Formats: sequence, structure tokens, C-alpha cells
Amino acid sequence: MTAPSGFTSVDQWALGTIHRALGRPPIRLRCASGAEVSPAATPPLGLIEFSDRAALWRVVFDPEVGFGEGYAQGRILVQGDLVSMLEAVSLVMPEPKQQNRWVRMVLRWMNLVQANTLSGARKNIHRHYDLSNDFYSLWLDSQLVYSGAYFESQSATLEEAQSAKMDYICRKLQLRPGERVVECGCGWGAMALHMAGHYGVSVRAFNISRQQLLLARQKAKETGLSRRVEFIEDDYRNISGQADVFVSLGMLEHVGKEHYPEMGRVIERTLGKSGRGLLQFVGRNHSQPLSPWIRKRIFPRAYVPTAGEVLAFLEPGDFSVFDVENLRPHYARTLEQWLERFENSGEQVSKRFGPEFVRIWRLYLAQAIAGYRAGALQLFQVLFAGARCQQTPWTRAHLYESGRQTGTGSAPVHRMP
Repeated sequence: MTAPSGFTSVDQWALGTIHRALGRPPIRLRCASGAEVSPAATPPLGLIEFSDRAALWRVVFDPEVGFGEGYAQGRILVQGDLVSMLEAVSLVMPEPKQQNRWVRMVLRWMNLVQANTLSGARKNIHRHYDLSNDFYSLWLDSQLVYSGAYFESQSATLEEAQSAKMDYICRKLQLRPGERVVECGCGWGAMALHMAGHYGVSVRAFNISRQQLLLARQKAKETGLSRRVEFIEDDYRNISGQADVFVSLGMLEHVGKEHYPEMGRVIERTLGKSGRGLLQFVGRNHSQPLSPWIRKRIFPRAYVPTAGEVLAFLEPGDFSVFDVENLRPHYARTLEQWLERFENSGEQVSKRFGPEFVRIWRLYLAQAIAGYRAGALQLFQVLFAGARCQQTPWTRAHLYESGRQTGTGSAPVHRMP
């Protein structure tokens, strides 16, 4: 590293400490005193500037929360492409052998105050999903699908990719007219309405976000699907009754690892031995806690599981896993389009929530893009079925057929003797 001389040694030391802890990414660091650290052999992608010493030292002691809070408050400034810089850090930053004592204390405290009890889960979901439907309408697609899309072509729009994702899932599940579906965590209702409207199934969709449900019920009424889709305000742990199919998109991340056995039991009693299901969830390659800053500012008590942790809670129900697919690049592209739309709506968001809120959400979306690009995050779809399920596809051809099913069934299945 190279550094100008004549500045306070303590600031210089702090910048060097941060740069080394980040894995020496190709990024220049500077603080208000003029101290600076730059990569020695590579042109920097951009500049991170600390406007005061307190912001600098908070990053030294608590890098994730310190940077997130400093950026949100406008005390840490970024010059250059934020996503590219975060991706560069993600690619070179070493995995900590263990979290420092302060971070462990913060996580333990968060685990207590953000516990996913029946009442706690409702509070956690309310903090994120009930910000306002108008806010999400500014940057999600027209159907308000808040999970990774499926881009069948490089030129597909976000709207096309979200519709393609929902249909792709329906084809994976081999939905048949008249079947009963339970959706766990239904968002604004797009998936439930898609399954009922295009595949002729009946759906019970569960959610604990009141604002989402109000809009979902309105959409069901407008599309004439109120008799086929029931939107229920209740916790997943209270799901009762049996169904042929169980679906959950982007909800498992909010369950919490300690509650996975409960989720497994819910799926088992819903599907019995002959039903089938699909889980789509953000995942990791190995187990680790979610960023304390993301939990503080974006997703209280969230946890991003490994594929193995999810498969483990399906085992007690004797479920057969038929397909595990990783759609990581599709979620990176989804987030890129979300961030672009969010930035285009930044002035409207700032007027309602303030400039700090805009910086928080910009950093959250940018970090997610960087995580998918660098391979730190995955997007899994797990297709499974009870041991006695006879609807086993003979090949995977039905997954890639063009055109949408219209309630007439899908590809032929192999019925075991």
C-alpha cells in the first residue's frame, strides 16, 4: 500500500487496519484529516471517505454495522459504483475465524428482542413489509412480486421474468385443475392468483402482513378469483387442514433456524404422504449469521439457510427431494432492476421517508447484488414430495416448454406401479 505522509498516524493506522480486514480490495480509503490508503498495484474502483473520526473508528470496531450506519447517516461517502465496490470487497474479504466479542453480544441481544414468537414474528414482518404498498409499487414489478425472477431470455423485462418465474414453479409442481394448494407467506398475492387463474387450483394463502393482504384481497376481487383464493391473516404455525401442494417463496428466510423443525411439521401435516411442494429461498453455501446491520435496518431476525439445513427439516417427514436448482444469476438481475427502479424513484422515496431511508435501502439492494455476483448468496428452489406421491415427471422436458398452461394440466407424469 502507498500513503501520503504528514497525517496523523492514528488515522493512518485505522485506515490500514480496515483495508487489511477487507482483504485489501482495489478501493481507496480516506478520512477527514487527509490520511489515505490506496491499493498498491491496482487502479482503485472508487473512494470511501470518512467525514469524521467517530465514523472511522466505528468501522474499525464493528465493520458491518459501522459502515452501514455511517453510510446511512451520510458520514461515510462513496465515490464510484457502489455495487462494484461491494462486489470487490465480497470477493477478497476473508471469512472471520470467529466474530469479535462486540458483534457476538449484539447478535445475542438481537436474538432476544427479535425472537420469532407468534407475536414477535408479526412485529418483525410489520417492520419490513408494512412500510406501505405505495413504496413497493415504486420499484417492484406491476404484480408486486418480491422474490427472485426467472429470465427466460437476456432481453426479458422484469414483468415478463416474474410471470415466467411463477409459471416455471407451476410447471415444476405439475399443478392440475381442482387441486388444493397452501401458500405460506403470499406477499401481495401474485403467486396465489397466478396458480388459481392459470392452473385451475384452489389456494389458501397465509400471511401476517396486513397491508399486503388488503391489497391481495382487492386483486382477487378485481380478477374474479375470490372464490378460488382465500387470503388468510395468520402465522404459518397455525396452518391446518390438508392440501395436495405446499408452496413458499421468499418466506423461509424469516422463519429462523431454530423454528425449522416447526416448519417441517407444518409441511408434513399439510401434505401427508402423497402431497408435493416447492420452497424458493435465499441461501448460502455454508452456515453463518446474517449481517447484524441487515437485521437491524432491513430484516429483523432473518436467517439465510444452506440447502442442507432446509433438506434436513424435510427428512423427518419422509419427503423425497426431486429437484434442487440454483437460480443465483437470475436474482442478481432481478435486484439490478429493482435498484435501478428504486434510484429512479429516489426523490419520491426521500420526500416520504427521508434521505437516510433512501441510503439504507440503496445499500441493502447494492449489497444483495454484490452478494449474488460474488457467490456469497444463492437462490434455491427445492422440489419435494411425500414418499407415496405418484406424480413423478418422466423427464424434465415440461420445465422448458414454451407457453403457459391454462388449467388443462401439464406434461405427462410417470405413475409408479
